[in-house]
Amino acid sequence: MRPAPTDQTHDRERFHSYVPIEGHGLAFDPLKAIVAPRPIGWISSVDADGKANLAPYSYFNLFCNKPPLLGFSSQGVKDSQRNILATGEFVYNLPTAALARSVNLSAIDARPGHSEFEITALEQIPSDLVRPPRVAESPAAFECRLTQVVTLAGVDKVATNWTLILGEVVRVHINRDYIVDGKFDTAQARPLARCGYADAYSVTEELLFIDPPQWPGR
Repeated sequence: MRPAPTDQTHDRERFHSYVPIEGHGLAFDPLKAIVAPRPIGWISSVDADGKANLAPYSYFNLFCNKPPLLGFSSQGVKDSQRNILATGEFVYNLPTAALARSVNLSAIDARPGHSEFEITALEQIPSDLVRPPRVAESPAAFECRLTQVVTLAGVDKVATNWTLILGEVVRVHINRDYIVDGKFDTAQARPLARCGYADAYSVTEELLFIDPPQWPGR
């Protein structure tokens, strides 16, 4: 069945539409407020001398489960990327509501020689298979090894100054307090995510359970 015809004049009045490269015409860019919440990749890494770094990235997600691959991207080459390129390793630490202040503080543009672990007073705990430490206060962490570095480009094929870092999860750590009936208790962990503009975050505190759909007769 074809959809009913629409009044295009009414649609134009109803929606604010724009071409991104021409500008959004609003006081603030809405893209990051619409794609929300966005998981935060709280990434720990070390430089060639073993100095630890910790930084949050809101362009982050899990992209594959066999093998488990996750990634994050950032504008410009920052300490995390330099460290990962030098060592081939990093750790994802789950950020939570209880750690929100520390997550926010770890985004600071620290001067060379200053570790965000020291600035935030977070405890480092050694990883098993990679050199970067984990955040001891985080309820879960993934040790990762670098698999790909992708320079992002638009439809015009022109390279941007954004880089996507992808890594394979080689070891997982979960605080046993958050395992309930064989499942990781996401609501209890209260993961922290970005939700809109520079100062906006969201917290997962309640889950909605819906049975997966099934085609009749199958």
